[in-house]
Amino acid sequence: MEFVFAVVVGGLYAAGLYLMLQRNIIKLVLGLSLLSHGANLLIFTAAGLTRAHAPLIDEGGAVLIGRTADPLPQALILTAIVISFGVTAFMLVLVHRTHQETGTDDLDDLRTTDT
Repeated sequence: MEFVFAVVVGGLYAAGLYLMLQRNIIKLVLGLSLLSHGANLLIFTAAGLTRAHAPLIDEGGAVLIGRTADPLPQALILTAIVISFGVTAFMLVLVHRTHQETGTDDLDDLRTTDT
């Protein structure tokens, strides 16, 4: 199963980098989004794929007994999702404002608008 996830992560990274190398600024935003999804899946896969119980401690217990899921990768992924959502929203606002001011979304045309 880890092999399938590794292939999917590689595909997400490849598609994200391909989109980021395009001249369209919207494709740049989409490529960044795909890279963040690939990073989230990489963290999830690196933590190990196990079918375990939730990491809860019974009342009066001090130690987890048996196989449990690791909550740290889940917390890291949740944090990464929130941060990537904020960055993507900010980039979309910047792209919208840039398109309003310049009338283009081509990155090469945006280089010539510097004064």
